[in-house]
Amino acid sequence: MKIIIKFVINIQPRITMKILFSFILLFSGLLIGLPTRAEDFKTLEIGSKAPDFSLKGTDNKTYSLASFSKSDILVIIFTCNHCPTAQAYEDRIKDFTSQYKSKGVQLVAISPNSDAAVRFDELGYTDLSDSFEEMQMRSKDKAYNFPYLYDGDTQAVAEKYGPVTTPQAFVFDKSRILRYVGRIDDDEHIGRAKKFDLKEAVDQMLAGQAVKTPETKVFGCSVKWKSKMGWKNQEVESWKKEAVSLEQADIPKIKELIKNGSGNYRLINFWATWCGPCVTEFSSLVESDRMYRGREFEFITVTLDAKVSHDKALNFLKKKYASNKNYIFGDENKYELIEAVDPKWQGALPYTILVSPLGEIVFRQMGIIEPLKLRKAIVEKIGRYYP
Repeated sequence: MKIIIKFVINIQPRITMKILFSFILLFSGLLIGLPTRAEDFKTLEIGSKAPDFSLKGTDNKTYSLASFSKSDILVIIFTCNHCPTAQAYEDRIKDFTSQYKSKGVQLVAISPNSDAAVRFDELGYTDLSDSFEEMQMRSKDKAYNFPYLYDGDTQAVAEKYGPVTTPQAFVFDKSRILRYVGRIDDDEHIGRAKKFDLKEAVDQMLAGQAVKTPETKVFGCSVKWKSKMGWKNQEVESWKKEAVSLEQADIPKIKELIKNGSGNYRLINFWATWCGPCVTEFSSLVESDRMYRGREFEFITVTLDAKVSHDKALNFLKKKYASNKNYIFGDENKYELIEAVDPKWQGALPYTILVSPLGEIVFRQMGIIEPLKLRKAIVEKIGRYYP
C-alpha cells in the first residue's frame, strides 16, 4: 500500500487527500475481493444494431446472430435459473415460442449471470443456481423449446446489450435493428397480466407497423456481475460470527420436533460424527439451510453421538457454521428413537426428513442425500415464485 501511495503522489504532487483516500479505498477493495462500484452498462438503445455473439447453448451447440438469419424477427430474452421472477415467466416464454415460431419469430434466451456472484441467500426460490451445468438441468426439467445460451463466463454479451433485470426482452427486426426493449408483460405473477407488451410489439412488427411503445420498464432480479463475487465471500465470512449451540433432546422432544406446528417446513437430519456419509453430506445441508432459512423453512440436526461426545459434536458443528438448531440425543435406546421419528426408517445413518407444518413427512432419505434432489423437494413445497 505504501508503494501505491508513493506512486500516486509522484504522479500528482498536489493531489488532494480526498482523491488519494478514494484511490486507496478502490485499491483495497480490489485486494480483498469486494465490489468497488456498481455496474452501469448502458441498455442498448432503440434503433441500434444487434451486437453479435458466440455463445454455447445448453444443447452444447454454439450460436451467433447468423444462426437465426432465416427468422424475420429475433427476440432475445435475458433470463436465468435462480430468479423467482424469471421462473414465473418460464411457461409464458415457452408459450410465446410455440405461438410465434411459425410466424417467422425466433426466441433465444441468454443467461448473463456469473454463478460465482450469486449468494446463498439469493437462492431461496430455487433448487439451482446459474452455472452452465445447472442451466442444462433446468432446460431439461422444463423442456425448453428455445435455445438457452450461457454468457456467465465473460459476460461480454450482457455488457453490450445492457440488460438491467432478468427477465428482459430485446426484439430485433429482419435487419436486426432493435425495435422493442422491456418487459414481457405487466405483471410478474402468473395469470394476473393485463398488458402483453412483448406480444403487442411483435404483432405490430409482423403487421409492418412501428412499435407504439418501444420501451417499457422492467421488474426482476439484477444481473449478477462477476465483480460482485466479493459479496458472496462476505456472506460466508459472516457465518463465522454466528453462535452455534448443541442442546440435549429426549424422546418427547424428538416427537415434538416431528409434530412440528411451527408454520415452517422443517428439515431434520439425524447424524453422528463417527458416520462417514454424515460428515460428507453435512456442508451441503448447511448450504441448503442458508438458501431457504429466510423463508418458511428451518433446519434442525439431531446427532446420535454419545453424551460424552458432546464437545466433539459441537466442535464439528462450529467448523461447519451450523447456526441452526442442533440437538444431541445421547441415549442408548436408539430403537425407540427410530420408531418415534419414522416407522419407515430402518436405522441407517444419515437419515433426513422434510416435515410439513402439519407434521407430515413429505420427503425422506436414508443414506447420503443428493443435494439437488433435496433442494428440489424443498422448493416445490415452499414455492418458486413471489406470492
